[in-house]
Amino acid sequence: MSDMALFEGGNSLVSSDLFKQLQDTDDNLSGGTGGGGGSRRISLRGGRFREMVGGEQVNVKNDGFLNVVIVNAAKLSRTYYAGEYKADTPTAPTCWSPDTQAPASEVPADQRQASRCMDCPQNIKGSGQGESRACRFAQRIAVFLEGNMDEVYQMQLPATSIFGDAKDGKMGMQAYAKYLKAHKTPSIAVVTQMTFDENSATPKLVFKAVRPLSEEELQQAVAAKDSEDAIKAITLTVSQTDKVQAIRDGAVADDEVDIGETAPAPKKVAKKKEVVAPSSEEADLSSIVDDWDD
Repeated sequence: MSDMALFEGGNSLVSSDLFKQLQDTDDNLSGGTGGGGGSRRISLRGGRFREMVGGEQVNVKNDGFLNVVIVNAAKLSRTYYAGEYKADTPTAPTCWSPDTQAPASEVPADQRQASRCMDCPQNIKGSGQGESRACRFAQRIAVFLEGNMDEVYQMQLPATSIFGDAKDGKMGMQAYAKYLKAHKTPSIAVVTQMTFDENSATPKLVFKAVRPLSEEELQQAVAAKDSEDAIKAITLTVSQTDKVQAIRDGAVADDEVDIGETAPAPKKVAKKKEVVAPSSEEADLSSIVDDWDD
């Protein structure tokens, strides 16, 4: 199937107003500024797709790919742990942001690393392990598994699966979303195949569209887009009181956020022990990522 054949014919909704409106929902996936996880999620631990229900692993896919329908997507988020993360003793994060702009309002004042993420010392290359940044990017999406349009699953994409150039036909999420948008096709209207990049040392996914949804499938996906389960799946709900229990219950998957960050970071200039805010050009993460993906 050619790239263009995927988006042509066989579905009367392709030319409808609804189809055009749904394209706007891909702004979050492509890095634009457009607009508590559920009990079901897909874990990426160990380089395998693991189906988790209520914190228990119920299925493992060993063939390296998973076909899904992306029902909804959150904006990029960031999470910072002051100490080393240990899977056997989960702790609440020190600071976090649901939109990479500023710490969440729930973050205690004495734990906020900066008033704005662009000014944060944890957002500097080398502040984490090796050359990584201590505050990590991630993105939550709500998906259906192909063949099961009844249950919404949460997925948390690590930074390596979000950013970067499209190379040899392999696309990260932002490049993939932009590709679909160029073809005037919303991600909710196709079956997306996620595949582990075997050349990556950390869990890294690449994405491609394998087929358009049938009219019945599309109607089901659209109906689920703003459902309670889908909204819960993409909402970053973190607090000092409920975070640890949420991790234990399998509602979130902080251990899946990769250490190797690939997104560009604003440059920092130290002057008299004060951090000088970057210019608007440097601060615009979306613009920088767009430059990477063009």
